[in-house]
Amino acid sequence: MLADHDAEPVAPPARDGVAGLDTDSPLIVSISDIHGYLGDARSALLALTDHPEYPPLVRPDAARRLHWAGGDEYVLIFNGDLIDRGAHNAEVIQLVERLIEQAPPGHVRVTLGNHEMGTLCPDRFAWDGWYSVEKTDDERKAFMQQILDGHVVAAYEGHNVTFAHAGAPEPYTAHERNEECVEGVQSLFDAVGSSEDVDAQYSLLEEYPEVFGIGGRTGRGPGAGLCWLDFEFMPETAPPQVVGHTRHDEPTQKGRVVCQNIIRNNRRRDGGEGIILETPDELLALCRDANGEVLTHEFDVSKTGVEK
Repeated sequence: MLADHDAEPVAPPARDGVAGLDTDSPLIVSISDIHGYLGDARSALLALTDHPEYPPLVRPDAARRLHWAGGDEYVLIFNGDLIDRGAHNAEVIQLVERLIEQAPPGHVRVTLGNHEMGTLCPDRFAWDGWYSVEKTDDERKAFMQQILDGHVVAAYEGHNVTFAHAGAPEPYTAHERNEECVEGVQSLFDAVGSSEDVDAQYSLLEEYPEVFGIGGRTGRGPGAGLCWLDFEFMPETAPPQVVGHTRHDEPTQKGRVVCQNIIRNNRRRDGGEGIILETPDELLALCRDANGEVLTHEFDVSKTGVEK
């Protein structure tokens, strides 16, 4: 899991949101639910390169590996669920680690998804044969250190929306949820490999439900936290957010929340890969059509927000 890079820790306020960076109004790009599908992720991240109105975010080398090209003009958010399901989990992790190392400090952010929780709590979830749960104690602790160092967060505040893997129905601040995330993970870190490890995994979900809660025995229920809430239970009155987690064919808006989880549903179709782009003035989806062209969809997440 995410661990192998040389970037310095990211402390608040840069850890928690774009307002904490020195850069003036960077473009925020978000991709969610890669799930080990490296080719689809590559296509989505290159959407900006193939769009005439935006400078490139990444550039491929001769081996097709992507490298940071955005300078300090961009913030890139991997909005949860980097792993499991696809065949290239390790390569996706390597991509993220490479971009964290190459980008200016704090310009590549990773939000915690429910599949990353498999690495935090492998005994609690016990997903047989999945990448997330097949980690040694040292690998688990290395990933937890990424949370403690601010490279992986529960939520990240953009210009006008908050980015979190599954989101929340009521207002919250990224700083508050990230502090809870760090506190809970620190307790689990201290228990890894000891006789208290399994109990600490269960306690993490119970003591920090706003972040880690699964909302019922099978997860995703209406009481779930930022890693688990199903989009079905997101009310029209929820605060403005960009989330993933729940699968759609295309970016989907409900009230002031946009769900961007589109990679899995489009894997066996031509096109469909895409990213969310936020500026101080607009929220867009850039998605490929069946011919590979990049099309733009606009969203309004103001008080009376509806999809344009």
